[in-house]
Amino acid sequence: MRAKLTLLRALVLGTIGGVLATGCQTYDFEPVEPLAISQTTETRSIEARARKPNLMLLVDTSGSMTDPVNPSLPACNPGGVRCGDSRPCDTNVCPTRWSELQAAMQDFLSTSGTIARMGLATYPSDSSCGSTTKIRISLPEADTDDDATLAAKAQEVKNEILSIKNYSATGTMPQGGTPTSKSLQFVGSALETDREDLVLLLTDGLPNCNDTFAPAYPNTACFCTLSDCTYAKEIGCLDTNASVAAVQALGARQIKTIVIGFGADFNATTESGKRGAATLNGMAEAGAFPRTCKVDADCGTGDTCETAKGLCGRRFYQASNRAELVAALRQISEKVLVKDPCVLTFESSAQVPANKDLVVVYVNEERLSSGADTWNLTSTGITFAGSTCERIKNSTSANPVKIEVRAVVTP
Repeated sequence: MRAKLTLLRALVLGTIGGVLATGCQTYDFEPVEPLAISQTTETRSIEARARKPNLMLLVDTSGSMTDPVNPSLPACNPGGVRCGDSRPCDTNVCPTRWSELQAAMQDFLSTSGTIARMGLATYPSDSSCGSTTKIRISLPEADTDDDATLAAKAQEVKNEILSIKNYSATGTMPQGGTPTSKSLQFVGSALETDREDLVLLLTDGLPNCNDTFAPAYPNTACFCTLSDCTYAKEIGCLDTNASVAAVQALGARQIKTIVIGFGADFNATTESGKRGAATLNGMAEAGAFPRTCKVDADCGTGDTCETAKGLCGRRFYQASNRAELVAALRQISEKVLVKDPCVLTFESSAQVPANKDLVVVYVNEERLSSGADTWNLTSTGITFAGSTCERIKNSTSANPVKIEVRAVVTP
């Protein structure tokens, strides 16, 4: 990620010494000639460039994904009967959740396919409540994260998503329930690496299919997620606790979970929507990737910022149509994106030294002069160039590049 150089001011009356260590970063404060009455110096050590994370997409392909995005459209109610799971919609005139998801993911994977090492799993694995039992598209092999490899893998993911039809008499189509908790447990097993691991959960329905829910329907503890749970007593109850617990278990292994709620099932004006939103909120917060904010405007229309926590009231990303899903995916990609490792930015323009003579740069303990093949001072910080930048980009945890920057700001 883009490293920030936080410059700390100190009144200098003599020789300054001392070391402040935080995590794997070391700040070594010492004078840089010429001494000024007031000066700022800092050394920043970067042991290796940030590697692109693994991003496993877990996509809900339950039967409700074939429901209309906007059920009020006349085209979605031919003959006065709403199309959907049991009566296929004509997606040319009545877009469904699945057709809108496909379009949004096609955009995301085409434009942002190189931000991470992507893979794909879908759930359920059958027409009922089978949790996912296989990874449809595996993560890139070995330790590769070059753009060409990642773009090719994103294309594989896109092709697989597009191969699932909104309706098919013989092929794969969305159907069945929403076994979220067990599917999360499974995809976590595919993320056993030494780099950052993320799961992107994209779901339109309330999690259910928990056959261990006790007591079974009907009882006051069971909120029925179906139109009628009489014939699905063991699997129709809202599976909140197990789903949140599954995300917490991933978090215990340092795997973050990003939650997107897609469709109208999270409308706060309905009991189903309220419970669904509460469930996804719990999952999003447990996933360590909630929507953050500073002011209400950061959270969008109809939501507010809990400034004490720096979190939006709706912790998960919500989208009801293609445009909103594209926007949510764009926000997520901006947070996931690994910034240019060759750019080190000062915290504010006021902290940028007056000229390059007040900056000393070491790469692997070798002092480098400013130049076209080394580094340059910009209005915002330090930019590495040429072969020096290539050394940084090609670094790994096994072959790190150590960068030290010492800067002075005079009054």
